[in-house]
Formats: sequence, C-alpha cells, structure tokens
Amino acid sequence: MNKIRTLSPARSLRGEISVPGDKSISHRSIMLGSLAQGTTLVRGFLHGEDNHATLKAFRAMGVTIEELADGDLRIDGRGLHGLAEPADVLDCGNSGTTIRLMTGLLSGQTFFSVLTGDRYLRKRPMKRVLAPLATMGAQIWGRGGGDLAPLAIHGGALKGTEYDSPISSAQVKSALLLAGLYADGPTTVWEPHLSRDHSERMLRYFGAEVRPFEGGVTVAPQPQLEGREVAVPGDISSAAFFMVAALIVPGAELLIRNVGVNPTRSGIIDILQAMGGSIELLNTRELSGEPVADLLVRGSSLKGIEIGGAVVPRAIDEFPVISVAASFAEGTTTIRDAKELRVKETDRIAAMVEELTTLGGRVEARNDGMVIDGVESFNGGAVKSHGDHRIAMSMAVAALRARAEVSIDDTACTATSFPNFWSLLEKVRV
Repeated sequence: MNKIRTLSPARSLRGEISVPGDKSISHRSIMLGSLAQGTTLVRGFLHGEDNHATLKAFRAMGVTIEELADGDLRIDGRGLHGLAEPADVLDCGNSGTTIRLMTGLLSGQTFFSVLTGDRYLRKRPMKRVLAPLATMGAQIWGRGGGDLAPLAIHGGALKGTEYDSPISSAQVKSALLLAGLYADGPTTVWEPHLSRDHSERMLRYFGAEVRPFEGGVTVAPQPQLEGREVAVPGDISSAAFFMVAALIVPGAELLIRNVGVNPTRSGIIDILQAMGGSIELLNTRELSGEPVADLLVRGSSLKGIEIGGAVVPRAIDEFPVISVAASFAEGTTTIRDAKELRVKETDRIAAMVEELTTLGGRVEARNDGMVIDGVESFNGGAVKSHGDHRIAMSMAVAALRARAEVSIDDTACTATSFPNFWSLLEKVRV
C-alpha cells in the first residue's frame, strides 16, 4: 500500500521515549531459542514485519512459539536437530537477516527447504553467503548463478572451515557461525573490521563455545544449547532517527530509554559526538549479555567530519540518517568505505543523494559513499522512500528542518522495523 505522509517543520522536540526492541537481537532470539533445549522467554521482542518473517519460518518447521498478552514470546525449543522439514516455501519478506542467517542454519539440517522474499529481497546478493557455505559442503541453488533468491537448500553434513571474509558483514559471519553448529569441526571467520557481534554474544549466552579473537571468531560444533530468558534492549538503529532529530532541531532535548549500546553497533554515537553532537550515556548496565544505556540528546551545532574505516561497519544501517545530520553540519562531511550501502534494501547511496537533492541538499554520490555540504535548512517538496524503511524515516527527520511541508510516499515500509515510529514522532513534537 502506497501510504503518503506529509510532515510540517518542527518548532522543537521534547520528551522521554522508548524505542522498539532491537531487530537483530529479536531475530537471533527466535533462532537460538528454537534450537535450544527447553523454554526461552523473550522480553521486549520487536513485533515488526522482518522479525515476524523469522517467527513464521520457525513455526513452519514445527517450533511452538506463543505470543503472550504483553507482547513477549515463549519458545519451546526443539534442540539442535529437532526442526522439521517445512511443507512449503519459507517467505522471508523484506528481511535480509532472515534469509542470510537461515541459509546457514538450514545448510546443516537433514531436509530440503526453499527460501524466498519480496521483490526487493529477491534483488539482493546472496553469493556472499552461499560461496563460503559451499566450502563447508552446503548444497544451495539460486537464480542468477546462485546469487539471487529463491534459494533451494538440501541440508546435510558440513565440514568445519576457516573463512577470510573480504567484507565486514554480520550476516555473512552469522550464517557461517550458525552452519558451524552442525559442522564436524571448528568454524572460524576472519573479517577486515569487527562487524556487529550479536550472534557471538547470544550463542555464548545460550551455551555455545564461542572464542572471539583479534580479527575474527571461532565456534565449536554440536553444542548443547539451553533455553534462556532474553531481555531485548531498544534498537540503536531505531533510536538513531530520534538522536539525529534532537540534534538538528534547535532547543530540542530527548531522553531515549533502554537503548542497546553494543560497541559493535554504537558507531552512530561516536560519529554524531565527533560532529559535535550532545549525547550523554546514562544508567549504563548489561542485559542478557548486551550493554544498555539511556541516551540524553540535546540540540547541537554540528560540524562536518571525515567518516571511514573501522567505524563504518559499526554504523552501516544508520548512514541514511547520518547523511541528514551531515546536511545540517557546518562545512563538508565525507563518507567513504561504505560501498555496502549499495546492496541494502535499496541502493542507499543513490536513494539518499536523490531525495536530499530534491529538498535542496548539497550532496554528491561517490562509489563508496557521499560528500555532503551543510545547508541552513531544506525546502519543502515530495520525496520517495524507495520502499526502504530507513530511507522513509530519514526523510521524516529531514522534514523537521524544512521551510515547508514535505510529503513522503510509500511510508508503510516503516512497519518493517519500527511500527510506532510515526506516533512517537508526533509525541515529541512541540
């Protein structure tokens, strides 16, 4: 459904909010809870479309998952070898995490399965996962020479492997670690820079033997996973939209409660603070193996900076809204080493350059990033989401500093990761 929303500029932003549970951790809680022995209780689960795709896939493989009255989940785990062959194709919707991690997990099963997704997901590259899985003995077929979904998987015996990944990708790493649970020996993944480590943390939390080291991680095969209680923190990728909104609107002050601040995900905080953003971490603590804090964010005068290297994989999902922040920073911001943005739900470099330019932004695309010159404010106008939830929400943040109304098309896609984004945005506008 092509839902168009029109936003007016904001005078200021004030209040205290909590954002939905972390999408990455919610995915993994279903996967590992299903593979564990006993019951797993997931508190703070994100009820977004991506996570429901994962939930439905495991129900289709015989896992009992009960949605409780308060939104929490109770998962009756079937053990590492207890999944049943699905009777139909497993639809991953728009979720790259679901299809890529499931590809690794299903490679170790003793049955046949097929994974597909929506029209956007069927365009995203899969060979980056399929090629290393093939070295473990996985049998997987796909369109486009094995690079595109639907993917057909004939699971079976896998070999432990050592894979030196040319890219820093949590999805590639996690697919191999999940496959490694079913291998005949240890599986080791090396990567250029450390990508988000939710899989390693949760595997260890459920009882797997995981050994991180500088440059990579090793998982031991055939663990006995035990059901646990998982507390899902607020998603820092969702909090990022409100962080940038509060920074760019003069006089704004927002307190964002219970946000996951895993160091492999907190690049957004480091980048915005380096730009001069006022962000304080309060009440830091740990929940279910993940660091958590409350974030106090105030309106700030931002300055342009150079962004590249090791911080990029730690903030890869936040670059659309980072480009909005850079548009209101004094001077020039250069984003490099972010070619991965080309193969997200859409080409996020091309999409953000097109839409920011439509509003009067001064932004130039590079092969691996963008060069952005700051402006005082945006014009009004009509922009597109490109069917990408993060583009849609980034343009909503941009509209807060426009001189006139901004209309955004196809905003229903925000339900992918942040179902109550629009109501929260209205709550804090003053």
